Amino acid sequence: MVVGTKQRPPTVFWGNERVTHPAIISQASEQTQHRLIGLDRVLLVQDTVSFNFSHHPGTEGLGPLENAHTSGFLAHNTLAVSPDGVPLGLLDQAVWARDPEQSGSRHQRHERAFKDKESYKWVEGVACVETLPDTLQPIVVCDAEAHIYDFLDVLHQRDLDYIVRAADYRSFTPEGQALFEAVSQREVQHEFTVMLKRHPDRPQREAQLVLRFSEITLRRPKRSEAMQPTLTLFVVDVQEIAPPAGVKPIHWLLLTSLPVTNVAQAQQIVTWYSYRWLVERFHYVLKSGCKLEESQLRHEARLERLLAVYSLVAWRLLWLTYQARVTPDEACTVALETNEWQALYLFVQKTNRLPNKPPTLRQATRWIGQLGGFLGRKSDGEPGVKVLWRGWARLQDIVSTYTLLQPQKDVGNA
Repeated sequence: MVVGTKQRPPTVFWGNERVTHPAIISQASEQTQHRLIGLDRVLLVQDTVSFNFSHHPGTEGLGPLENAHTSGFLAHNTLAVSPDGVPLGLLDQAVWARDPEQSGSRHQRHERAFKDKESYKWVEGVACVETLPDTLQPIVVCDAEAHIYDFLDVLHQRDLDYIVRAADYRSFTPEGQALFEAVSQREVQHEFTVMLKRHPDRPQREAQLVLRFSEITLRRPKRSEAMQPTLTLFVVDVQEIAPPAGVKPIHWLLLTSLPVTNVAQAQQIVTWYSYRWLVERFHYVLKSGCKLEESQLRHEARLERLLAVYSLVAWRLLWLTYQARVTPDEACTVALETNEWQALYLFVQKTNRLPNKPPTLRQATRWIGQLGGFLGRKSDGEPGVKVLWRGWARLQDIVSTYTLLQPQKDVGNA
């Protein structure tokens, strides 16, 4: 089953100031909701990315990032992901530049209400749930930055399921025991081995993991504004034992509202949390592929619109990467326009004769990857989003040439 359908990016006229970032994202969200038809669950993966324009001091409307010496803006994305790990598009994207006058006021954060803090972005990121069908079960997935008692309380109050990675300096049990300490005292319930894929900062390797899971109760922090004095939820703790010398061991402690009473359920939680990586790949394409930070636009509002359009391109490439792995034998027409796959086929095969039927999605994806430098050897696996971005950029030039060479239809004096 193909869990996504191809959607063309909207036409944007840059001279028209009425074409706003929210309008573009709203249309993208509607298209994403259409792709969710037929699913019973969807993962709402949230994360924040910053765009640094310190090297463009003349750009107006920017704000400080890590410190007063860096400037740019931030975007908080809510990406819809299928239960089998296919990115289905953006449901929400909030963009803002920090107020320069608020720079350095981090120490005053305890004096502000939760709704007035930047961390309230996690709550605003799930507002899109209101537009989803009642038959669809959303599961919010966030990293450790979202481990905020007030945010978890909001999710409980709204009856929203979640998987949030715990931060080791937050949350205590009603008895005053630190969360990580309390979980570490639970008995190991399962041991297993996984092969970790190659990563930019590590080679491929085998890892021995232990798994713990249980129900646990957390108490409300003193400064919290949450309504409930305690929250009862489940924890899934997966930890690497005997890692190689000098290598930081894997350790995920996951908080979830979903029931976890057996090993299979615990492993499902770990798998779903691993899909959070997709939103980081989405940000990678925006930065390294679309190269948003190299834009010469002189105002933050225009950069926002450019980000919205680039986000549609970045999602499409990300979707192509993972959909080809889930439904490799599907016809490539689910992802490519007629002129795209035809131009791709004729160029790669060095022929002027088209096949009787379109190639499969896997084959077309591998050809696009080859345009970007993918060698396609048996040990190379499937092409990743990096080579697909390079191949996609080259394919657009090939398609333009192919289109120009096609005979034009005579429409007379119409």
